[in-house]
Amino acid sequence: MNIALIIISVFLLLAVFLGIRSTKGKDMDLEQWTVGGRGFSGIFVFLLMAGEIYTTFSFLGGSGWAYGKGAPALYVLMYIGLSYVVSYWLLPIIWRYAKEHKLVSQSDFFVSKFNSPYLGVLVALVGVIGMLPVIVVQLKGLGIIVSQASYGAISMQTAVWIGAISLTIYVMLSGVHGSAWTAAIKDIVMVVVICFLGIYLPLHYYGGFQPMFEAVHAANPDFLKFPDEGYSMTWVISTVLLLVLGFYMWPQVFSSTYTAKNEKVFRKNAIISPLYTLMLLFVFFVGTAAILTVPGLEGEDVDLSLLRLSIETFDPWVIGIIGGAGLLTALVPGSLLIMNTATLLAKNIYQVFAPKTSDKTIGKLARLFVPVVSLLAVYFTLHGGATLSNIILMGYSLMTQLAPSLFSSLWKRNFINKYGAAAGIIAGLAVVAYITTSQTTLVDLIPSLSQSWNDVNTGIIALVVNCVVMIVVSLATRRNHGLAGK
Repeated sequence: MNIALIIISVFLLLAVFLGIRSTKGKDMDLEQWTVGGRGFSGIFVFLLMAGEIYTTFSFLGGSGWAYGKGAPALYVLMYIGLSYVVSYWLLPIIWRYAKEHKLVSQSDFFVSKFNSPYLGVLVALVGVIGMLPVIVVQLKGLGIIVSQASYGAISMQTAVWIGAISLTIYVMLSGVHGSAWTAAIKDIVMVVVICFLGIYLPLHYYGGFQPMFEAVHAANPDFLKFPDEGYSMTWVISTVLLLVLGFYMWPQVFSSTYTAKNEKVFRKNAIISPLYTLMLLFVFFVGTAAILTVPGLEGEDVDLSLLRLSIETFDPWVIGIIGGAGLLTALVPGSLLIMNTATLLAKNIYQVFAPKTSDKTIGKLARLFVPVVSLLAVYFTLHGGATLSNIILMGYSLMTQLAPSLFSSLWKRNFINKYGAAAGIIAGLAVVAYITTSQTTLVDLIPSLSQSWNDVNTGIIALVVNCVVMIVVSLATRRNHGLAGK
C-alpha cells in the first residue's frame, strides 16, 4: 500500500469516527437524525450549506470545465454569488414556517402550504429523481479521486463500492450530526489544498497568473472568451438564472435550513458566504494551468485535469492529502443527499400510503432506505456517462421546476392551488424530459426565432411552461376549490 492510499484511508477513518462520535448522548429519532433537533449554531449551518455547495464538482468538475470550456466556467461563480443574495430574504421565511409546523423535509413544506399530501408525494419524487444524479456525481468523483490518487492501486469501480459502503454506514449511524462535524474538517482541508494548488501550480509552470493566461491565449485565442454559439452569453445568462432560482430547491438544502437555532444565522451567512465562493477561482486556475501541461484530455477525462497535473508535480504524500481532501468533498454532501433521499422515501411517500405508521417506525424505515439509495447510485455511477458538470446541470433543470409553486406559496394571498402546483411541476418535468431525449431545440419548435435562442438553457424553457400551466390550472380550478396557500 503506497503512502497516498494510507493517507486517504486515514481521512476516511477520521470521518467515520467523527460521525459516530457526533451522536454520543443523543436520542437519534427522526428529527435528530435529519435536522439535528433544530439546534445547530451559525457555524454548523454555514459548514453544512458549504458542504452541499463545495462538493467533488468544485474539486474536479470546476477545474475540468476551466480545462475543457474556458471562460464559460465562470457561470459557477456568478450563480453561487447571486444565490446568496436570494438566501438573505428566502431562508429566514422558510425557517420560521418550518419551526412553527415542525417540518423535517422539503416535501413537508409543500404538504403544509398546499394542504395536499399527494402534492408532497410528487415533490418527494422530484427530489429523489433530482438528487440521485448528484449522489452519482459524489460517488463518481470519489472513485476518480481514490483511483487516481492511489496511482491505480484501487480501480474506480472498487473505489465507488468502498465509498458507497462507507457512506451507507456513516449515514445510518450519524445522520446530519456526522455531516456537520465532518464538514468542519473538510472545509479547512479543502480550502488549504485548493488555495495552495491554485497559487503554486501557475507559479511553478508559468511563473505567475498573467504569464499563464498569456500562454493559454497564445495557444488558443478564443479559449478565454465566451463563444458565439453553444456556451455563449445567452447560455450563461439563462443558466445562471435557472441555477439561482433552483439553488434552494434541493431537499438537502431545506433540511439544512431547518437545523438552525434562529433566523439570524442565514443573514450572517449570506454576507460571509460570497467571500468563501472566491475559493473557486483557485480551482479554475488549476484547470487553466493544466491546459498546456497535461494536454489531450477530452470528454469525461477533463475531470481528471486537477489530479493528473498534481500527480505529475508532487510527491505521493502530497497526493494523499489532495486525495483525502477530495474524499471529504464527496463524503459530506453525499451523506446529506442520501439521508434526505431516504427520508423523502420513508416519510413523504411511504407514510402517505400507510398513514397509521408511527414516526418511530418511519425513522427506522428511513435508515433502511439508505443502503437501497446507495445501491441505486452505485448502479448509475458505474453504468452512466457525462461529465460532472453536465450531470449537475441536469439535476438543476429538474429541481428548479419546484421553484414557481414554492415562491407562490410565500405570498400572503396565494391564488396558486395544489392542482396548479402539481400540473406546473409535471409540465416542467415533461418538457425537460422531452427536449433532453429528443435533442429538440427551441428554434426547432419556433422556427421564426434566431439561432441564438438555441443556447437558452432547457430548464428555463421548462420553467416558462411550468409557470403558464400552473397559473392556468389554478385559475381554472379556483372557483370550485378556493384559495390554496397558508
